[in-house]
Amino acid sequence: TIYGDGQQSRSFCYVDEMVDAFIRLMGSDDDFIGPVNLGNPNEFTIRELAEKTLAMVGSKSKLINEPLPEDDPRQRQPDISLAKEKLGWEPVIKLDEGLGKTIEYFKSVL
Repeated sequence: TIYGDGQQSRSFCYVDEMVDAFIRLMGSDDDFIGPVNLGNPNEFTIRELAEKTLAMVGSKSKLINEPLPEDDPRQRQPDISLAKEKLGWEPVIKLDEGLGKTIEYFKSVL
């Protein structure tokens, strides 16, 4: 199910990379305070994600569109410049690789 037309964008970050970022943040200097955006600045539309996922799992499922909630943001893209500068961190796992790992995990437990 896709809410809206699927053109709203999101930035997906593989969980292992987020854990690494949190560990780096916890180990950072005590004089470093304040909010730090973490995530992947590369954007994909929800439709791209849905189509990519269907293709990677070999599904013939049809995508269904439902109304977009009024409070749903059209774009989400973190500015990770502070994380790069202070933590030496930025994500490197591409969406296809992260999806592949996630799909393989779910295949192994289902």
